[in-house]
Amino acid sequence: MNKDNLLIELGTEELPPKALRALRDSFKSGIQAGLESAELSFGSIDAYATPRRLAVLVNQVETEQQDKVVEKRGPAVNVAFDDAGNPTKAAEGWARSNGITVDQAERLKTDKGEWLLHKATVKGQSLKQLAQGFIESAIKTLPIPKPMRWGDSTAQFIRPVHTLTVMLGDELINAEVLETKSARFIQGHRFHSKDGFELDHVDNYLNKLREAKVIANFEERIDIIQSEVTRLANELGGRVIQDDDLVEEVAALVEWPVALTASFDKGFLDVPKEPLIVTMKDDQRYFPVEDGNGQLLPQFIFITNIESRDPQQIIHGNEKVIRPRLADAQFFFESDKKQSLESRVAKLDSVLFQKQLGSIGDKARRIAELAGKIASLLKADAQAAERAGLLCKADLVSDMVSEFPETQGVMGKHYALNDGETASVAEAIEQHYWPRFSGDHLPESKEACAVALADKLDTLVGIFGIGQVPKGDRDPFALRRAALGLLRTLVERELPLDLQELLTASAEGFGDKLSNQTVKADVFEFLLGRFRPWYQEQGISVDVIQAVLARSPSKPVDFDKRVKAVGAFKSLDSAESLAAANKRVGNILAKSKESIDGKVQPNLLNEAPEKALYQLLDETEQTVKPLIQDGNYTDALTQLSNLKEPVDEFFEHVMVNAEQDDIRLNRLNLLYRLRQLFLEIADISLLQ
Repeated sequence: MNKDNLLIELGTEELPPKALRALRDSFKSGIQAGLESAELSFGSIDAYATPRRLAVLVNQVETEQQDKVVEKRGPAVNVAFDDAGNPTKAAEGWARSNGITVDQAERLKTDKGEWLLHKATVKGQSLKQLAQGFIESAIKTLPIPKPMRWGDSTAQFIRPVHTLTVMLGDELINAEVLETKSARFIQGHRFHSKDGFELDHVDNYLNKLREAKVIANFEERIDIIQSEVTRLANELGGRVIQDDDLVEEVAALVEWPVALTASFDKGFLDVPKEPLIVTMKDDQRYFPVEDGNGQLLPQFIFITNIESRDPQQIIHGNEKVIRPRLADAQFFFESDKKQSLESRVAKLDSVLFQKQLGSIGDKARRIAELAGKIASLLKADAQAAERAGLLCKADLVSDMVSEFPETQGVMGKHYALNDGETASVAEAIEQHYWPRFSGDHLPESKEACAVALADKLDTLVGIFGIGQVPKGDRDPFALRRAALGLLRTLVERELPLDLQELLTASAEGFGDKLSNQTVKADVFEFLLGRFRPWYQEQGISVDVIQAVLARSPSKPVDFDKRVKAVGAFKSLDSAESLAAANKRVGNILAKSKESIDGKVQPNLLNEAPEKALYQLLDETEQTVKPLIQDGNYTDALTQLSNLKEPVDEFFEHVMVNAEQDDIRLNRLNLLYRLRQLFLEIADISLLQ
């Protein structure tokens, strides 16, 4: 079977940078699926993407399908012939449909009977014949939310399509998709290779593009950008803040990345660095540079798509562009400082949080009250937490945050310090939004934790309290993120707070605004449910999590200790046997109709295994219960693992459901006592 290399390239107008990787990967998957569906084997498949192209290069693909023998079963022999042995109409109709006569049919014999059979050879199609079909299918599956039309074309795509190249080795394949016919012409760099080039062979595709100042490999452009940006930052004596999303977006904007350094007036550094960074990164796709102390340098690095003979012109142009944006930030900062955060709180009353729950001002006052209570529980500065809670949303009505929403919180900190608020209050204002995303840092001080917890609790209780529970992908108030942030703060900062108490305190702050009477139970269940994906991401098995969830511990720190203890217990040799025993005990007790309280009468123990179990259980309880009270669940479960042998002996030699009522009840109480001791930590019967 002949094999060759296949190229499929769509040449387009500039593709959306944030969608480029997804488009590339989807196009590759679609082409691969088409080849596999056509049963055309290949060695490997590579995908390429630049702002003006999507391409797939398939190495050593079969150029033609294998011929296939298709078996077509006909009617059963007893139906195909009448009593005289003549073909029936059913048999003749089936034979005609297959282009044969009945006597030409083969026979298929099985244990279940005999049927007429026709074996037809289906000639394989060439790749040239199949290409257009699977290219069209691949294009249809691309993630394009808003397709567009261009010129007088009826075709629809994410951006106008100018070229199509489908080649097998040195041969052009005749195809037409999106009203564009396959041709050898390949677009080069928009400026450096305006005329493009004619491709003579698939194997020359990447090199010819490079000659035309196009680096087709997306990851290679990323590597170049990261390397060059790091090099230039080092030359400036600083470093670039790591931002993979920015690097990827810039790589999706250029075909021939060239890194240059520019500067701005040092006077702008009087403005907090955060809005300067935002405007450089988000508005201009520049790379800000910091010194070793985290202070912003008056230089930035940018990537251009042109290898200029006069780079100074490009540098000057970018400096000219950034200056008014930095000047805006400077103006907003100086203007905002003229008004205190405290004076802005009243303006929050005109900013809606949620129609049924009131304004952001109402929310701030609830946060303040709850933050004070939480800080008191943590033996922290309740007054500072309350003050930070009241002011934490005030920067939302500042000019700076209105222009740069990403700076909320951090600008609140700067304005608080400018107003003479304490460092504790200022830090809490900034950090009450933390963590903002998965893996983000947590609030540091207890006061900051108190405000952060109060804010998240207020959102969760408030939204659940009016019945707007997250459903499917819909979560407009980001309740899942709030829940995980709350749990992370409690667990990782080791704050010994009880969720039930926190939820009660939060609900009280709403007065009569909440319509959901089961709001506390609903939020509690929701919070515990967020533990499952969190721990799974850490590699903890579902059964371990379920074993702890079954006991519904209300202190997240305590929950975490139990999960880690059960995880360690599961690795012990005795775990499987004890888990099975607990499951068995649970089933026995569930079926029992007798009143069981765990009170064992030693005088009714007449079998050696039950006496041994009782004695060791009694001794273990005395050792284990203090450990449980101290939250030392790992050592407690290690001690409980010593019960394996007496438990195994008990079930092997002792009949639980004895005929004598008092003996049966006594044995059930013994098992109940055993089960309850484990349940004080987790339901290990759920371990698998």
